[in-house]
Amino acid sequence: MVALVRTVAYLGLEARGVEVQCSVAPGLPNFTIVGLADKAVGESKERVRAALSSMGLALPPKRITINLSPADLPKEGSHYDLPIALALLAAMGVTDAEQLGDWVVVGELALDGRIGASPGVLLAALHASSEEAGLICPASQGAEARWASGVAVCAAPDLLSLLNHLKGEAQLPAPQPGEVEAQAPGPDLKQVKGQETAKRALEIAAAGGHNLLMVGPPGAGKSLLASCLPGILPELSPSEALEVSMVQSVAGMLEGGRISRARPFRAPHHSASMAALTGGGLKVKPGEVSLAHLGVLFLDELPEFQRAVLDSLRQPLETGTVDVARANAHVTFPANVQLVAAMNPCRCGHLGDAALACSRAPRCAADYQSKVSGPMLDRIDLHVEVDPVSAADLAMPPPAEGTTEVAARVAAARQVQLARREATGARTNAELQGDALEEFAGPDEAGRTLLMQAAEAMRLSARSYTRMLRVARTIADLSGAGQVGRIHVAEALSYRRQAPRA
Repeated sequence: MVALVRTVAYLGLEARGVEVQCSVAPGLPNFTIVGLADKAVGESKERVRAALSSMGLALPPKRITINLSPADLPKEGSHYDLPIALALLAAMGVTDAEQLGDWVVVGELALDGRIGASPGVLLAALHASSEEAGLICPASQGAEARWASGVAVCAAPDLLSLLNHLKGEAQLPAPQPGEVEAQAPGPDLKQVKGQETAKRALEIAAAGGHNLLMVGPPGAGKSLLASCLPGILPELSPSEALEVSMVQSVAGMLEGGRISRARPFRAPHHSASMAALTGGGLKVKPGEVSLAHLGVLFLDELPEFQRAVLDSLRQPLETGTVDVARANAHVTFPANVQLVAAMNPCRCGHLGDAALACSRAPRCAADYQSKVSGPMLDRIDLHVEVDPVSAADLAMPPPAEGTTEVAARVAAARQVQLARREATGARTNAELQGDALEEFAGPDEAGRTLLMQAAEAMRLSARSYTRMLRVARTIADLSGAGQVGRIHVAEALSYRRQAPRA
């Protein structure tokens, strides 16, 4: 007899259907798993054997063959344990094989029969919904699976409870969707003394989703400004929250099925490897740039990152996706991020202060800043210098305007961009391109004249020209202007990268 159970294989954010076929035939006792399975799947037979033994069931003294179809699709992970166990039980006649055909099954088995969590349950639930099937998953991930609409979810704590539920002897409670987490409070912009130019650049970056680079001496407030950014960004829409949660599900980061409407904020250390930042590894997992999808990727001490690691971000920043190519798999992860970076002007950090600067100044500034490639800097829309804060600035009372007021202006500007989305296809101004860019970000005659003069004098690349127009459109949205004018172009040009100071 051959029993069939459906499960999934994960390729990026795609869940592909896999059929677990179990054959119990006469012959010398043997338990074999075939179908391009990795080591974790190959070890599944020992976990299944022990789990059945804990229930008082022994494997029949026959030849047991498990085939994972399609056989040319790589199978990775421990979530194949439960479908393999159910297929084996169906082949042994313990449970109804026909009934299992209505379910997609995922879950890891413990040696005592408990069903443990495994990454990617939300993707499996969405796949089951598209196949008009139910989902059997671990009890700890039932809340996560319930976020997929139109799918029946059976969340079982252990194998025995699941069998009793399938036989109708003891019904398992239906899981409820997980909670929507409130955004954790962060620093308020009122804590930032002075730095009006940097705060203005931060507001523009938040309003249009633009990349931002802050350059200044140690202790000037660059990291504090970056940590204030999540508080002024608008919440994720329901569809955006689902996109972000799918990435977190694959990475195994959805605790208790809780979904957050707050935009991701990732701040990896400068020792991060290329695989950690862009994704990859032996079992391809999303990297920091994908975990920050639709949110912020903050890179502090930018030149301290390995140059090859930084340059690996150039393609994701341009396309919004990461393509991880391996010999046995080609996986694409979303990576629509807003890059915020901070750096010192030189290694000693005190280039502008003759009393504190090192003996190599200003040569050390050119050497230090050259660690970041020109093409990488060209992809950053806003470059702002953060000046040191004096004791007199710190002694002043907090500014009257804080995160709440700035967030209101950012939200209003984002609403203007959403109103144009049907015509532009872009969530934010940072995504404008082609005819939509020319139609909505094209400046008036005075602005175009200034733009042409600046493009020639500053030798703007085509990419810099395009990004400058997007920034000008955001500045116009913040001021409530219908068309980009000369004043908006002038402010956008002021944020373009300047040469290192001599």
